[in-house]
Amino acid sequence: MRPGLVVVDKPGGMTSHDVVSRVRRLVGTRKVGHAGTLDPMATGVLVLGVDRATRLLGHLMLTDKGYAATVRLGVATTTDDAEGEVVSTASAAALDEETVRSVLGEFVGELQQVPTAVSAIKVDGKRAYQRVRDGEQVELQPRAVTVHELHVHGVRRVGDVVDADITLRCSSGTYVRAIARDAGARLGVGGHLTALRRTAVGPYDLDVARTLEQLGEDVEAGGGVLPIADAARAAFPGRDLDERAAADVRVGRSLELELAGTTAVFAPTGEFLALYEPRGPVARPVAVFV
Repeated sequence: MRPGLVVVDKPGGMTSHDVVSRVRRLVGTRKVGHAGTLDPMATGVLVLGVDRATRLLGHLMLTDKGYAATVRLGVATTTDDAEGEVVSTASAAALDEETVRSVLGEFVGELQQVPTAVSAIKVDGKRAYQRVRDGEQVELQPRAVTVHELHVHGVRRVGDVVDADITLRCSSGTYVRAIARDAGARLGVGGHLTALRRTAVGPYDLDVARTLEQLGEDVEAGGGVLPIADAARAAFPGRDLDERAAADVRVGRSLELELAGTTAVFAPTGEFLALYEPRGPVARPVAVFV
């Protein structure tokens, strides 16, 4: 199987590792990894790397993400989503739509966000979610995240709770569950997510994502994997080199190039060679792929 990326539309109920295991079987190699996990409840875009394209994933994890979600106000849970145990309830019947929209609109810009306790963040070498499962109290420190935009598409009352459908675009590391939790806290009624769908990871969105069933059909037909050169051009600015510069890249030398940021460089044949970034007056390799 040629190296490249696979963009999966993850179904609900599966872990990201479950998806990796399925794709390993489909493409016939164990060298498959993913760029950022999705909770079992969540659906949507999960980007996987095959063979040496797995080395691209760490760089892709730093890109912005897009989500569609439903926030339920009036109920708080241990996990800040529908999979957790209910810890408190309060009637949200008195909340009006304008207030809900106004409070959710406050979660735009640069934020100091406390991640949900059942996250994969390590605390003294142990995952936070594992500490919670072991009965420990976990207090995570706030982290800087950026929500570039957040839109409220609908607010509806369902008995004593209020549901708000939102879409947002945010930096890597942002917890949408934490936004639901914090919005509920500001409104005094508690909140959690009842649905979460990732709509984009960097340049890869649902338009290019395939279900596991579709991916299986694509692989049988000889496709399904986005070639590593195409993946690099889609995710990073590109620079085509002459033969002499390409030879320097192959041995990891610096290049006398002016770059605006991390850039994918290519041989005259179109072969993807490396990621380079500006370092003073020259460009130095971040990762060489040949």
